[in-house]
Amino acid sequence: MSLSSLTLDSNPRFAAGGPYHRRYPPLRHPRSFVSCSAKRPAVSASLSVAADSAATESLGRIGSLSQVSGVLGCQWGDEGKGKLVDILAQHFDIVARCQGGANAGHTIYNSEGKKFALHLVPSGILNEDTTCVIGNGVVVHLPGLFKEIDGLESNGVSCKGRILVSDRAHLLFDFHQEVDGLRESELAKSFIGTTKRGIGPAYSSKVIRNGIRVGDLRHMDTLPQKLDLLLSDAAARFQGFKYTPDMLREEVEAYKRYADRLEPYITDTVHFMNDSISQKKKILVEGGQATMLDIDFGTYPFVTSSSPSAGGICTGLGIAPRVVGDLIGVVKAYTTRVGSGPFPTENLGPDGDLLRLAGQEFGTTTGRPRRCGWLDIVALKFSCQINGFASLNLTKLDVLSDLNEIQLGVAYKRSDGTPVESFPGDLRLLEELQVEYEVLPGWKSDISSVRNYSDLPKAAQQYVERIEELVGVPIHYIGIGPGRDALIYK
Repeated sequence: MSLSSLTLDSNPRFAAGGPYHRRYPPLRHPRSFVSCSAKRPAVSASLSVAADSAATESLGRIGSLSQVSGVLGCQWGDEGKGKLVDILAQHFDIVARCQGGANAGHTIYNSEGKKFALHLVPSGILNEDTTCVIGNGVVVHLPGLFKEIDGLESNGVSCKGRILVSDRAHLLFDFHQEVDGLRESELAKSFIGTTKRGIGPAYSSKVIRNGIRVGDLRHMDTLPQKLDLLLSDAAARFQGFKYTPDMLREEVEAYKRYADRLEPYITDTVHFMNDSISQKKKILVEGGQATMLDIDFGTYPFVTSSSPSAGGICTGLGIAPRVVGDLIGVVKAYTTRVGSGPFPTENLGPDGDLLRLAGQEFGTTTGRPRRCGWLDIVALKFSCQINGFASLNLTKLDVLSDLNEIQLGVAYKRSDGTPVESFPGDLRLLEELQVEYEVLPGWKSDISSVRNYSDLPKAAQQYVERIEELVGVPIHYIGIGPGRDALIYK
C-alpha cells in the first residue's frame, strides 16, 4: 500500500450558520501517515537502521487501521492503554473517550520525556492536530476536568478548541465522591475497593434517572431543584451524609461559574461523531478501565459501573456498530489488579513483589499498590472473545527481564480436576479453582533499547509467540518501556 493511498481525502469544514457550527472547533486538515518518531530527537548512527526499520513497521501497522478504531483494556485495567493511544493519535483526527470517569488514569510521555497523568482528557491531547471528545457515556467531574486542562495548558499543551464535552454526559459532583466513601464503609469486609472518585454513585444517579447532565448547565433556572433532589436522595440513603441549605447554595453558585467556563466545550457529540464519520475523518476510541471490570462481563460486583468492552463504544458515543472497525486489546505481559475481587493467577510470593517493584505497579489515580501475578491466558481469551480484537498490544515485556523463568496461566480446573472451559461468572468457583501453568525460560537481559522484533532474545520471542498461539490473536505492538519510542512493531 502506498503512502498516498493512506492519505485521507480533504473535506470542507462544517458549513457556517448551522445550529451546531459555533460549537465545533475546526478539525485539523487530514494528514498523511508519518513515522511515530518524526518529532523526536535524532537517534545515534548505531541505532539509525533499527529506527528506520521500526518507522517502516509503524507506518504499515498504523496505516492499515480502519477509519474508526479502538484501544481497549483486556485485563483489570492499568495495562498501558494511554501510551498506545498517544502514539496512534498522531495518525487520527479524533480521539474519543466513551465511558468511565476520573477513575481511569492514563500516564503518557511527550516527545521530551515529560510525564502527564490524565484522567478525563483523552490521551490524544499531546498531539496538537487531534481533537479530543468526551462522549455521552462518560461521567464528568468538572473541578477535576478544569484542573487537568489547567495543568496541560501550564505545560504548553493547548486545549482551546480541542476538547469537546458531550451535552448528554452526566455530571459527577463532589458529594458523589463522599457517597462513594460512605458506601464502601457500609460494605465493611465485602468492600469493592473503588477509587472513591464517585463513579458508582454518579452512574447510579444516571440509571435511577435523577442525574444531571452537562446540557442542564444551560438552564440554571432549574438546576437548584435538580440538585436539591439529588442531595436529598443522598441524605435519605446515608445517615452519615449531612445535607444543609448552605450546601445547596454553595453548589449552585459553584456550578454557575463552571457552566460559564464549560460553555465553549459543550457539543452535541453524537452529531459531531457521525458527521465526522461521514466526512471520512479518522477516529480512535480510547477505553477506560478494562474488560474484566465490565459491569456485565467482569468479576461482578468487583467491577466498575460502565461498559469498558466493545459494546460501550456504541452506547457511549452514539455511533453505529457497523462503523466500528479494528479494535486493539492492550494486555500486560503479566497481570495486575487494584482493589478487591478474584485474581486467579495472583502471586503473593517474591515473584509478585518483583513484578510490582520492577513494573512500578502503583495506581495513576490513587497511588495504591497493585496486586500482581502471572499472565492469565484464560481471562485474556475471554476478553478477546467478547471484544473481537484484531490485534493485541503486549505491554511491559521488559519488566520480566530479571526473571529466571516465567509462568503462563493456561487453564482452570475445579478442585476435583474437572476442566473449566471459560472464565466463569461464579465468584465462588473463581476463588476455589486451580490454575494450570506453563513454565517458559526467562531471558535475563535488558531489552529496553530493542526496536526490532528480530533483535529480541529468543526466549522473549518464544514468550510472545506462545501467547499468540494460545489466544489466537496476533500481537502487533510490544511495549518495552514507558517512552513513546519504546515500542516494537511486530
